[in-house]
Amino acid sequence: MTEPLSGEALRALAAFDTPTICNALELVTPERRAFGFNRRPLVAPFPALKPIVGYARTIMVRSREPHPRDKAAARQKRLGWYEYVAAAPQPSIVLMQDVDGPDAGFGAFWGEVQSNVHKALGCIGVVTDGAIRDIDVWADGFMALAGSIMPSHAHVDIVDFGNTVSVAGMMVSSDDIVHADRHGAVVVPRAAVAALPAAVATLVKREKVLLDACKRPGFGVEDLRQAFARADDIH
Repeated sequence: MTEPLSGEALRALAAFDTPTICNALELVTPERRAFGFNRRPLVAPFPALKPIVGYARTIMVRSREPHPRDKAAARQKRLGWYEYVAAAPQPSIVLMQDVDGPDAGFGAFWGEVQSNVHKALGCIGVVTDGAIRDIDVWADGFMALAGSIMPSHAHVDIVDFGNTVSVAGMMVSSDDIVHADRHGAVVVPRAAVAALPAAVATLVKREKVLLDACKRPGFGVEDLRQAFARADDIH
């Protein structure tokens, strides 16, 4: 297992929203500008929740057809999943891929019970291209991004866990650092974590030049040209 980051480092990233983290990553890791984040929109049923940062726990599920396992084998698989979610490092974030193809989200794995169970195991949220339900009785403070909201769990069950998954077009591996909020989610390379707060500060200074300029009376294109030049000088 890779050495976990300090709680201070995770809290520093959680102080910013996910679009800001994406912008900062463009400075720190420009080669990742076009990947590492969800490519398809996700539903954010609790938009007031603050950003979360944690370690990915990856899983694939399906719900369209009954799973082939007997009850004992299915229970053992589920308990193995919970052990994985609860393992160090913490906090964990579930990254769940629904593998039912065009029928992804046919049934909901997540609801009142699963959100509360996972929260009690040290998990702080879920990002899935599948479905969730029970949002009126969801675990308090548990972040969710989902492909849809549906009423039934149908035949939902675990296919596998701990492998690399694709969630709404975002490739994620076990223990990756993930930042998420109501806008979406992004994988943060470990090597970039320490540099991101300073990159955010640089971006804020650059944006302030532009924002201040456009709020002045008589603002025009020439003012914008000069503001861009001043912003470019900030490093």
